[in-house]
Amino acid sequence: MTSTDSIGATAGQVPPGLRGVAVTSTRIGDVRGDEGFYHYSRYSAVDLARTRTFDDVWFLFVHGRLPDAREAAEFAAATAERRALPDAVAAQLPAIADTCGPDLLAGLRTALSLLGPQHGMRPLWDDPAAGTRDAATVCAATPTVLAALHRLRHGLDPVAPRTDLSSAANWLWMLDGAEPAPAHVRALDAYLVATVDHGFNASTFTARVVASTGADVASCVVAALGAFAGPLHGGAPDRALESLDAIDRDAGGSPERWVADRLAAGMRIMGFGHAVYRGPDPRSALLREVAAELGGPLPARAADVERRVAATLAELRPDHPLFANVEFHAGVVMEGCGIPRSMFTPTFAVSRVVGWCAHVLEQAEQRRLIRPSAVYDGPPAPEPVPARGR
Repeated sequence: MTSTDSIGATAGQVPPGLRGVAVTSTRIGDVRGDEGFYHYSRYSAVDLARTRTFDDVWFLFVHGRLPDAREAAEFAAATAERRALPDAVAAQLPAIADTCGPDLLAGLRTALSLLGPQHGMRPLWDDPAAGTRDAATVCAATPTVLAALHRLRHGLDPVAPRTDLSSAANWLWMLDGAEPAPAHVRALDAYLVATVDHGFNASTFTARVVASTGADVASCVVAALGAFAGPLHGGAPDRALESLDAIDRDAGGSPERWVADRLAAGMRIMGFGHAVYRGPDPRSALLREVAAELGGPLPARAADVERRVAATLAELRPDHPLFANVEFHAGVVMEGCGIPRSMFTPTFAVSRVVGWCAHVLEQAEQRRLIRPSAVYDGPPAPEPVPARGR
């Protein structure tokens, strides 16, 4: 590179996908892949998932500390008040559901694009103080939009959000209009906490890039959702659970045969492997425990398949062992809570939007545009421009 603001990288020094390149500093959290550990602020994310609610951790992402009982109640009440959608947005949901069909993340992007102007969201650099308020609105409205689109797609009326329920309980309530079971609420709380944030993944980085331009909060989250929708990122929990079905359907119930067949065909093993962790994914271990607490035959089946798939991968690819990632047992937990498979990835978005917004506000504080350089490796320039032929 010759640019004065470059970091002196050359083509041979730029890692694919910017793997391992630190692009900024953050107070929000970190992933220590070699240790199999990740944290939010000063707390282990797994410990938080075992002991705290999603609303408590949302407070942590906003204020940088955990709430006491009074603060928790006040925060939950304040965010619950933001769950209802403006009439102009709610009126468009049937058309959005019809247009976007099963792609609920596309529907959410459309709805949030409408929500921002309806709430008068301004560029973060124009009104920095409004950022926290706008982020709370986007985070609270996201589950309302997704649940409504899900029900409309199935010919059902949306279920209005309730302000007397926690975020996890309200999500289950809006999906089917039934009073949620406490065990399901607790399991879902653990899942939501475990997936709020996870380092500078593709969607988080996308949100921060857009925030660096000074854009409004809704625009930043819409951009993050575009990255999140990719099958290599947020769109895997349902496919990982479908692997269990495929083992029975295509491999006579043999995980070993299923793995060997997929590797021979050059196919990925959905639910296994991670870009950062070299050993077991701590989120997978947590969610395996949560699934077991829910009971039923599926968690035991999933744990057995996980063990046998990992052993087969270690045998067939000893130089590159793979372990179950968060998606594998996430699907088991959500199915145990009665969440339809089509809503697995949207449920992931319900938690991750809180992390995105925290990163958006942190990036906006820097007031500096993210503008990296690229290493050109095309044909040498300049060449004479050829004359136009007749």
